[in-house]
Amino acid sequence: MRVFKAGILVISDKGSRGERIDESGPMAQQILSQKMFEVVKYEIVPDEKKLISARLKNWVDKLKLDLIVTSGGTGLSPRDVTPEATRAVIHKEIAGIAERMRSESMKKTAFAMVSRAIAGSRGRSLIINLPGSPKGVQECLEVVLPVVPHSLDLLAGKTFEGPHERLVY
Repeated sequence: MRVFKAGILVISDKGSRGERIDESGPMAQQILSQKMFEVVKYEIVPDEKKLISARLKNWVDKLKLDLIVTSGGTGLSPRDVTPEATRAVIHKEIAGIAERMRSESMKKTAFAMVSRAIAGSRGRSLIINLPGSPKGVQECLEVVLPVVPHSLDLLAGKTFEGPHERLVY
């Protein structure tokens, strides 16, 4: 069974200054580590578009991470720039992943409607924006993780025969 390399990038002004304990990153690490992912990078950065974009590019282009999940910065406050930073580096947006996260989250809270999270690919890597709360991270990862290994296989160039081929990960 293939183990994918993952990175967790938490976007938080207060967290990056040590003024808040990050709980969303450890939640993502716990969930990913229980699946087919080895978390090899974990970092907290401030809500700075250029810094977020640079980190995403480095983790994809230099470190060749398969999956990067971000946590935080997807709301409406003036400092929330994670979707813009992500959009600046991805090659293809994968709207269905973000739509599915919002759809499932709206069953629990109406505030999910104001999430601006996106997902997309850069090269052979998948980048997914997650909410900044541990509960939001857990709920969204549970929804999207079933399609991530297949998506990563497709990004790596693996082809599948016929529409009915069922993949087991």
